[in-house]
Amino acid sequence: QVQLVESGGGLVQAGGSLRLSCAASGLTFSTKVMGWFRQAPGKERECVAAISRNGGSTYYTDSVKGRFTISRDNAKNTLYLQMNSLKPEDTAVYFCAADRALGIRTTAREYDYWGQGTQVTVSS
Repeated sequence: QVQLVESGGGLVQAGGSLRLSCAASGLTFSTKVMGWFRQAPGKERECVAAISRNGGSTYYTDSVKGRFTISRDNAKNTLYLQMNSLKPEDTAVYFCAADRALGIRTTAREYDYWGQGTQVTVSS
């Protein structure tokens, strides 16, 4: 049974930082492309960042470039998202997801496994 469990969300003031973690089990983590998605009320789920199986390639949506960093530790089966200089518009539920594809993809429907999400709220 595949499980992806996010943690690290919370309430932070604008300009602050948070580090999200996603602990994976029940799958061969090192063979999966991993992504962080977010969904705000009334909006579509968007890919914030994604990382290749060995961590050598990454993708960021334009709005988070230079502020967010995705990383993974395949020995610990864990995915991370370091979020700095947070803005109120970053407020959303953040999900980690796993994709069996060989390369990075950024569309939610293409991902195979999902966590339950963690709330990130940035106050102004």
